Amino acid sequence: MAGFTVAIVGRPNVGKSTLFNRLLERRKAIVDNLSGVTRDRQYGVADWNGKAFNVIDTGGFVADSDDVFEIEIAKQVRIAMNEADLLLFMVDVATGITALDEEFAEVLRKSKKPVLLVVNKVDNGERLLDATEFYGLGFDVIYSVSSMSGSGTGELLDAVTEQIPAQAVRVIEKEYTGDNTSDEGNDDDDADLDEPENKLPKIAIIGQPNAGKSSLLNALVGEDRNIVSDIPGTTRDSIHTHYKLYNREFVLIDTAGLRKKNKEMENLEFYSVIRAIKAMDEADICLLVIDAVKGITAQDVNIFSLATRKGKGIAILVNKWDLVEKETNTARDYEQELKRRIAPFTDVPVLFISATEKQRVFKVVETLMEVYENRTRRIATSVLNEMMKKVFDYQQPPMVRGRSAKIKYVTQLPTVTPSFAFFTNFPEDIKEPYRNYLEKQLRDQFNYKGVPVRIYFRKK
Repeated sequence: MAGFTVAIVGRPNVGKSTLFNRLLERRKAIVDNLSGVTRDRQYGVADWNGKAFNVIDTGGFVADSDDVFEIEIAKQVRIAMNEADLLLFMVDVATGITALDEEFAEVLRKSKKPVLLVVNKVDNGERLLDATEFYGLGFDVIYSVSSMSGSGTGELLDAVTEQIPAQAVRVIEKEYTGDNTSDEGNDDDDADLDEPENKLPKIAIIGQPNAGKSSLLNALVGEDRNIVSDIPGTTRDSIHTHYKLYNREFVLIDTAGLRKKNKEMENLEFYSVIRAIKAMDEADICLLVIDAVKGITAQDVNIFSLATRKGKGIAILVNKWDLVEKETNTARDYEQELKRRIAPFTDVPVLFISATEKQRVFKVVETLMEVYENRTRRIATSVLNEMMKKVFDYQQPPMVRGRSAKIKYVTQLPTVTPSFAFFTNFPEDIKEPYRNYLEKQLRDQFNYKGVPVRIYFRKK
């Protein structure tokens, strides 16, 4: 399914990063009163009422500035605006309408993207009245919020999710804590439900600029389908390639197309992240290509984490391995360090390849199909319970407050991402260590390599 992307935009120091953190329910962006503190772009996934969407936090936009940082931030804001489906235009009730707000409002009107005007720092009745001043910016509706306390964000999120078209909705799994499930665990309202069985697997090739994504695609399909250059950022628009060779058939998604000229690396990396997010929304499996010479970067780790949170299958391809000087344990040590960086989810295949030399390229096809099979594996309830009973008998959940939780049975949920509901007398007593133990046993017994596994505890 295609994803939906929301960008938070506005002049400096109006609280964009605070709202970003509020929407993602975590403290991820750096928040400071210093104007221009958000220079590195932040991106994540927000969930609201069973709908998920991508969120991009941008730096403060200042038009026609001579400041080198403000110039670069303005470029990245425009990239985010171009790629987003919806813009949240943030202003500050404490300062009222400023000249920068008026300039940016004009920029937004020219963009022709849907815009929601968000008046921040509205934390009392007097400021709620003051917020009406912002109708002067020419928008029909304003949303008064306090990013710090969360006041008003529910109404804003309702408005955001109303904008998401049906085909872009990725419904999230719900915590199975209700009482309306039968003993078999077959909920009618399960989220992330199976898609038609006859669809071809979709494989997204993601990673940093110049890591070799297009070279990999060309090596797989046996022709120069994409522009390949040493200039980072050669790739631009998403291209779908139908692969049908050696009894394997799937669709490859590569962010490839026109060459981008005279773009600074920071902007290119930000652009690649947005493209990777969109490709990942559509994909079943993500191939994360990293440059063996440069090693895995913080941005690669962020993209890996996003793919994991979205429930995608994933394999890591260490490209340009032919350029690395090798000793006896080079590959082993490299993989250990790589998995240390991506922890805690480390049960992923890692391949050392050279796309240009076609080293282990067809091993990539075998691996991605194995991951796809792992992601689509369905285990009969009887087989699952027979195997997991041994796991329960070997190690019971620790006692909490003098009482012992007993797991009665387990069933796999009808979701795209492998998910399991464990029925127990005290679901709230089962903590993270035992959850991790159960996940490890599921992986060991049924092979979910390269696939996130989700576990829910439900009262029985």
